[in-house]
Amino acid sequence: MNSCRKGKVGEREAAELLRSCGIAARRGQQHAGGEDSPDIVTELDCLHVEVKRTETLQLYPALDQAEHDASVFQIPVVLHRRNGKKWVAILSANVFLGLLKRAVAGEAKSG
Repeated sequence: MNSCRKGKVGEREAAELLRSCGIAARRGQQHAGGEDSPDIVTELDCLHVEVKRTETLQLYPALDQAEHDASVFQIPVVLHRRNGKKWVAILSANVFLGLLKRAVAGEAKSG
């Protein structure tokens, strides 16, 4: 499979992953078409999702791309999967810890 086709298939798989979790999602590039448009458009405007469906991910360049293309109000995330492996989400530690802090604070309020 060529890399362009593999990318499109990966974007469809990632969108399906999000939909299976109850998040409306679709491929973004064919709709927005802009160079900085996300690979996946979700109902969550706070996310900027880049998809990398490759065996050898260049981690920091992928995250740099997501961070560069995300607006100041969005969480940049890279969804990555190798052949035969599960999807992983990659985001900066500061963003992850901020989300964790908010989740824990939300649990404390509801508990």
